[in-house]
Amino acid sequence: MLYTPTPDTLYHPPPSHIDPLGYSRLALITGCSSGIGLATTQLFLAHQFTVVGLDIAPFDYNLLRVEDHGRFHFHRGDLTQPGEIDEGVRIASHFGGRIDVLVNVAGVLDNFASADGVTDSDWDRVLATNLTVPVKMMRAVIPFLKQRPDGGVIVNVASTAGKSGAVAGVAYTASKHGLIGATKNVAWRFRNEGIRANAVLPGAVDSSIGNRIAENTRGGGGGVDWEGYKAITTRPVHALQAKAIEVAPITPLEVAKAILFLVSDQARTINGVELPVDRAWGVV
Repeated sequence: MLYTPTPDTLYHPPPSHIDPLGYSRLALITGCSSGIGLATTQLFLAHQFTVVGLDIAPFDYNLLRVEDHGRFHFHRGDLTQPGEIDEGVRIASHFGGRIDVLVNVAGVLDNFASADGVTDSDWDRVLATNLTVPVKMMRAVIPFLKQRPDGGVIVNVASTAGKSGAVAGVAYTASKHGLIGATKNVAWRFRNEGIRANAVLPGAVDSSIGNRIAENTRGGGGGVDWEGYKAITTRPVHALQAKAIEVAPITPLEVAKAILFLVSDQARTINGVELPVDRAWGVV
């Protein structure tokens, strides 16, 4: 069962029920400590996946149901640093004896600067986290997916910024455009080996990234390029989305449910897609 009566209700299987969606399958999830990554971790565990979570931030086990603790392992590390990706994948393969699913969630925002104002440090930081890490994660995991008789599944969390130039700064925009391209390439190259790769494109989500944007705008600091920020937030395309989420915000759990759908057998013929979760922001 993928769905529950309300969008923000977790699935709770009966104690005696074996959920075929996640039973005996291991999912490796980056950015698991907050936002979409946390919601995805919680939802996958509820569907009886074994989950290994990676994040640079600490993980609060109190956010998990006690009965799920035995199927979850957390490794803290900076995936942009040499060796950390291979270590995370090694831990996952040993913890579950296999890897069936990779969900690349970890990401950072830029400071809204365009090409005339982006700094080397901001460009390198954003591209490293949002594009280089997911590609290297796929590189490390694909050999394990190839070992599965039925292949495996990769879901990359991109963004509406991956299809638009009017959502964020140049670094974030380039990183998410690149991630969508990488997703399509992997989907095509490994389609005959049973490996599916898809991307979800969230709009404005109530998440850790969204909270940092709010903090920066309230505080008037945080290294934000205010000309770039105003150029984006005062345009009609952004105003349309802002109005929509004021009425019905997009929650991390709603994005997690889209990810879970792409991992499920119900999506077994879906490969290489860009799935918007944005209340039609992407159609503008």
